[in-house]
Amino acid sequence: MKKATVIIPNYNGIKFLEPCMAALAAQTCRDFSVLVVDNASEDGSVEWLKKNCPEAGIIQMETNTGFSGAVNAGIRASETPYVILLNNDTEVFPDYVGELIRFADRFPKVFSVSSKMIQLHHRDRIDDAGDSYNILGWAFQRGIDHPVSAYGKPARIFSACAGAALYRREVFEKIGYFDENHFAYLEDIDVGYRAQIYGYQNWYCPTAKVYHVGSGTSGSKYNSFKVRLAARNSVYLNYKNMPAGQLVLNALPLALGYFLKSRFFKKNGFSEDYKNGLREGWKTRKNCRKVPFASGNLGHYCYIEWQLVKNMFTYTGQYLKRKL
Repeated sequence: MKKATVIIPNYNGIKFLEPCMAALAAQTCRDFSVLVVDNASEDGSVEWLKKNCPEAGIIQMETNTGFSGAVNAGIRASETPYVILLNNDTEVFPDYVGELIRFADRFPKVFSVSSKMIQLHHRDRIDDAGDSYNILGWAFQRGIDHPVSAYGKPARIFSACAGAALYRREVFEKIGYFDENHFAYLEDIDVGYRAQIYGYQNWYCPTAKVYHVGSGTSGSKYNSFKVRLAARNSVYLNYKNMPAGQLVLNALPLALGYFLKSRFFKKNGFSEDYKNGLREGWKTRKNCRKVPFASGNLGHYCYIEWQLVKNMFTYTGQYLKRKL
């Protein structure tokens, strides 16, 4: 049996598939298989894969199930100890798969390993070095726009960026899979948060490198669809993972975070999309499965709360400088 399955969700991404698949074919480590989950593409993606990559497995979804639905189908179809989720708009370095596997093999409590994502069109700049989340309810890409030489040491992080990360497959059976209510956006923060509640760890591996286009499928950094879904999913994320006491404790900073975000999106023409997303999230929050509180996990909740506060001071200044 192979050690890992590389799962690539694809939706009308034929223009990205050739460089993505070529980079995987050039890996120095061959202890993996490739599985493409196609979300009902209409651009000939499946036909191209069958012709040019006959060794790759293909799952064809009948409808577009979003990122969460696609990767869940791939994870459930896999039998390897590890799964590596990889966006179609990426080009991995030759030792990428091997570096992720070696890192995960060293630490049995690791759930996910995030890679060093580098901006494809600005190769001297980092795109993501693992994801952060803070008490204001803001997610943040560690290292974004920093020189590619920065963030050179392994680090424990809040969550892996699911655009290019390894996961220990068996842990999903305990903590749950990616939340398909999310469809896309913040689903990786959510699953990383859940893993921490159950005592697992998320790490960043700087030697696993990958070029990333960014917003390859959605087409732009901000649009009505993304803003609405991200706003809705932020409500789901907090409601699901924070027990009642923690929600009360964090109510004021979360309210401040939502207020500041609303100002930003008003300034950029997405005010109604953001408000509609928040309303939808609040109205449908109970469709999500709330993580059951267990007193045995109290220490994990305390560690998470410490991270939420710490990350506010570590990354909020950078966030405000970039966004507001």
